[in-house]
Amino acid sequence: MFGLDCIILLFVQNVSVVTTILYAISLLMSFAIVYFLIPPFGRLAFRLDFVDKPRKDVERKLHREPIPLTASYVIFIGFFLTYLLVTQDFSLRTAAIFLGGVLLLIIGTIDDWYKTKGKDFPSLPKFIVQISAAVLVYASGIAFTGFYNPFSGEYVVLPAILQFSLTILWIFGVTTVINFTDGMDGLAGALSAISAVTLFIVAIAKGQSNSAIMAIILVGVTIAYLRYNKPPAKIFMGDAGATFLGFILAVIALDGAFKQATVMSLFIPILALGVPIFDNLFVVVRRMLQGKAIYQADASQAHYRLLRAGLSHKQVVMFLCLISTCLCLSSIILLLVQI
Repeated sequence: MFGLDCIILLFVQNVSVVTTILYAISLLMSFAIVYFLIPPFGRLAFRLDFVDKPRKDVERKLHREPIPLTASYVIFIGFFLTYLLVTQDFSLRTAAIFLGGVLLLIIGTIDDWYKTKGKDFPSLPKFIVQISAAVLVYASGIAFTGFYNPFSGEYVVLPAILQFSLTILWIFGVTTVINFTDGMDGLAGALSAISAVTLFIVAIAKGQSNSAIMAIILVGVTIAYLRYNKPPAKIFMGDAGATFLGFILAVIALDGAFKQATVMSLFIPILALGVPIFDNLFVVVRRMLQGKAIYQADASQAHYRLLRAGLSHKQVVMFLCLISTCLCLSSIILLLVQI
């Protein structure tokens, strides 16, 4: 009942031939831009010494050779260049998302530059910039405004302060958890791709073409990035790229899955991003109980725990991707039940 045939039928019923071609163009264009730009940006990183160097004293550093940290810029270029060329959308909302992405790219680059020198960048500036990016999105009109009452069928509009708080919390939270997940070759990119595919299907089902375009573009850039980031990685996206991916995923969910949602369907985007959300909630709670700073980097995420349990690098990535796929399928089943 809830197999691949249901998803295909859902797609056929909700998407015209012209729109399907547009989605295909978006996917291929974003993939091609990232795929062909990563090598020259990687060479530039070596010339600038903007590389992540292995450190024996840090458990989280699993690589053994210097790795370029410039994939974030290619991901950013690939996403926005494709989006603007395909949609021709130069609205205030697009400007807010673009500026938010630029802010994250700048602060992420500074953070990554510190790491190349073996130093830690303070967490407060990162926190302020991430909140600022979320505020920009909210100010542009992309927000969690409310939900449908399952008993009366009426749309419940939340108070403005609650709309603001939940929107900022969601964007900041997803931005952070995707960044925390980026500790192993191929992991953050693969989880982001799986989540983006799910949000694409959700957007199609709800007839939200703009969110669907953003999601399918994100699928293209992440798959192209994975071509170079799969174990053993040839390039990293660093904090700049990971926070950008989280930021865009959060915006897509707000503009799609959360829009005009029922109480039950509120769980769809949470399940779609289930692995990074649930794993890092556990990590944050654990750090708080241990009296550690939430932003203090350590090796407490699921992928590090699985490595210590004896799984190989590829087994860990495959296992977490399998769990993510199961959670995403659960979210699609929940979506089909709602329709």
